[in-house]
Amino acid sequence: MDTQQELLTVFTKITDPQEMEVFFREIFTPKELETLVLRWQLLKDLYEGQSQRSIAAKHRISLCKITRGSKILKKENSVTKRILDTSYEGKE
Repeated sequence: MDTQQELLTVFTKITDPQEMEVFFREIFTPKELETLVLRWQLLKDLYEGQSQRSIAAKHRISLCKITRGSKILKKENSVTKRILDTSYEGKE
């Protein structure tokens, strides 16, 4: 098994959110976690229909990062979009 697959297997075996948080804090730097959280937030912002320019201004990031997220959400069979669909069910 290659290292990426091994790490993915480790992630999927952690079912406790607190344990996952500790694991993330142990293996990621604060900056890496900040980047990961920002990426998830901009995906949520896009999903909610906010414009790319408003997201860029709000988070002080380049449009390139946001465009990547937009492409992910438009992709057919996007796992990310399916996860967001599930997350937002019943919140409207």
